[in-house]
Amino acid sequence: MRNYQLVFVLKPSLTDANRKKTIDLVKDFLKSAKITKTDEMGEKDLAYSIKKEAKGVYYNFLFEAEDITGLDKRLIGNEDILRSLLIRV
Repeated sequence: MRNYQLVFVLKPSLTDANRKKTIDLVKDFLKSAKITKTDEMGEKDLAYSIKKEAKGVYYNFLFEAEDITGLDKRLIGNEDILRSLLIRV
C-alpha cells in the first residue's frame, strides 16, 4: 500500500448539502482505499479565477491505496471541483 495526499478545491457557491454530496462522491471514488485523515481547510481566495470563481473551499485527504488509476479523470469530470492535486507521499 502506498500513501497519497489529495487536495481539491470546491466551488464556494455550493450549498452545504451539495458540498457534502460532492465530498461523499470523492470518498466513494476512494472506497478501496483506507482514508487516514480528512481536513477541511476552509474558504480561501484563489490566486487567479477558475471557472469565474474568485474563492474556493479547500479539502485535504490522506489515504493509503494500491491502485488509483482513473481517479484524476473522475475528479476532473466533476463540475463542482475547481482543481485537484494528487501526490504520492
